[in-house]
Amino acid sequence: MNDKVIGGFDQARIQAKFCIHHWRDFFELTKPKVVALILLTAVVGMLVASEQLPSVSVLLLSLIGIGLLSGSAAAINHVVDAKVDAIMARTHCRPIVRGRVSHMQALAFAALIGVIGFVVLYAGINPLTAYLTLASLVGYAVVYTLFLKRATPQNIVIGGLAGAMPPLLGWTSVTNNIAPGALLLVLIIFTWTPPHFWALAIHRKNDYAKANIPMLPVTHGIEFTKTMVLLYTLLLTAVCILPWLAGTFSYFYLAVVTGLNIRFIQYAYKLKYHATDDTAFAMFKFSIWHLLWVFVAMLVDHFIF
Repeated sequence: MNDKVIGGFDQARIQAKFCIHHWRDFFELTKPKVVALILLTAVVGMLVASEQLPSVSVLLLSLIGIGLLSGSAAAINHVVDAKVDAIMARTHCRPIVRGRVSHMQALAFAALIGVIGFVVLYAGINPLTAYLTLASLVGYAVVYTLFLKRATPQNIVIGGLAGAMPPLLGWTSVTNNIAPGALLLVLIIFTWTPPHFWALAIHRKNDYAKANIPMLPVTHGIEFTKTMVLLYTLLLTAVCILPWLAGTFSYFYLAVVTGLNIRFIQYAYKLKYHATDDTAFAMFKFSIWHLLWVFVAMLVDHFIF
C-alpha cells in the first residue's frame, strides 16, 4: 500500500473522529441530563392527567417536541452565557467556551431543533402545548438568562417558572387544557428551584462574584442565603402535600414525599447551623434526587394505589 493511500486512510480517520467529537459537542449544548429530568416530569404530567394511558404516538411526539425545544433553550443559554461560563470552574470546558462550536453554529442548531420541536407539538399534539413549550423556551433562554440572571438576586425565584412548566406541558399534551392538578405539579418544581440553585450558588459563590452575577450569596451574603434555603425547604414540604390534599394521590405518595422532605430539611438545617465545606454541594446533589423521586412516587401512586 503506497504512502498516498495510507495518508488517505489517516485523513479519513481524523475526519471521522472530528465528526464524532463535533456531534457530541452539539449534544452537550442541549444539556441532556437537565432535559432528561424535564422529560420525566413531563411524562408524569401526561400519565397523571388521565386514567387511560396515552397512545404511543402522543407519548413519543410529546417527548420529542418538548425535548427538542428544551434542548434549543439550553443551546441558547450556552451562547448567551459563554463569557460567564469561561470564568466559572464548573462550566469553563463547555463547547462554545473551548471554541469547538461557534456562536453562529450553536444558534443555528438551536433554531433548527427549536423549529422542529414546535412543529412536532403544533401539528402532532396540539397548539396549546406547542405555544406553552415555546413560552418556556423564551422564559428560560431570553427572560431569565439574558435579563433576570444579571439583573436581580431573585433571578432564580422569578425565572423558576419557566423551568417548572414541564408537568403542565405533559398534562396539556394529553388533555389540551390547563387544570388545577397540573398547576400543583408546577408549583412543586417552582418552590423546589430556589433551595436547589441557592445551595449550588453558596458552593460556587466566588465564581458567581467573579462573573458579576448577582446571585443571592453574592448580594446578601451566605448566612442570609442559608436562611432562605431553610425557609424555602420548609415551604416545599407544605407544597408537596397539596396534591394529596387535593385527592390526586394517596397516602403512599404522602409517606414518600414526607420522608424525602424530612431529609431535605435535614440538609438545609445542617447547611444553616452545622455546615462543612461540602454541605452545600451535597445538598445540591440531593435536591436533584429529591425531585426525581417525588415524581417517581407520583407515577407509582397513580398506577398502583
